[in-house]
Amino acid sequence: MTGPMIVVAEFMDVAAVRHLAASCSVTYLPDHSGDHAGLSGHLPRCRALIVRNQTLVDRELLANAPNLACVGRLGAGLDNIDLEACKERSVTVYSEAGGNARSVAEYVITCALILIRGAYLHTPRVASGDWPRAACIGSEIAGRSLGLIGLGKTASYTAQLAQSLGLEVMAHDPLLEPDAPQWRDVRRLDLDALLASADLVSLHLPLVDDTRHLLNADKLAMMKPGACLINAARGGIVDEMALAECLRSGSLGGAALDVLEQEPATADSLARFRGVDRLLLTPHIAGVTRESNARISRSIADKVLAHLAANP
Repeated sequence: MTGPMIVVAEFMDVAAVRHLAASCSVTYLPDHSGDHAGLSGHLPRCRALIVRNQTLVDRELLANAPNLACVGRLGAGLDNIDLEACKERSVTVYSEAGGNARSVAEYVITCALILIRGAYLHTPRVASGDWPRAACIGSEIAGRSLGLIGLGKTASYTAQLAQSLGLEVMAHDPLLEPDAPQWRDVRRLDLDALLASADLVSLHLPLVDDTRHLLNADKLAMMKPGACLINAARGGIVDEMALAECLRSGSLGGAALDVLEQEPATADSLARFRGVDRLLLTPHIAGVTRESNARISRSIADKVLAHLAANP
């Protein structure tokens, strides 16, 4: 197929890739690790680049893509894209906010249930022939409290699911007006009060200078004894060394991390968590389900095709 060249630098729903290929020349690199070297041969003719969160769209990449007209981000976060550099080069950036809200919300609630009930964490012991019934006695989630740090679309959806399970929901979001509709049925608290009150804390905010290590050793120490932390937002918001110490000491009851300070993680970067119990780790996948991938991929594909049609 002739037409504008589109490079898809990370995995994308195959139907959306075919949609792009119907009118454009598409280079699909689903296993690309995010390094510039793997893209260098494709960038000079590239008119549109589609990425997830592993490909760094910085000045170096843009300098090697003189014909680039737009970037499509398969998701909401833009911390891997230098927006100022894109603006300087008149490269339009498209993202998709909310397309994975249900996927992330379901992930958060699933982690909350696993951590509170506790039994599922003992699978290796049972598989080895142990029968730890006493250790597997956990708790019910109803009647507990969930604290949301950030109250955007995904957090609001998480609140709805939590309330349906009998959780009290509180939130901290200094950027949201006090009379915003999101506060309906959600207690509005400052950060310290939320940390001291919530049985479960879930993060729903971007990684920027003001949020890096927002949950540091001092803030983690404010959390309710035995509380659990869930981070499906961005790595770097939580001080992982401090979190590991809290889990080892037993001051926190557990944690689930879908995002990490170093991604992709390595054995060395995860060494801080060795020997830590009641910890769930997943590879930045909370927002990616078959359904959300299809929704977001098609939406970004349509935005990119419309941009290229308007800017031949």
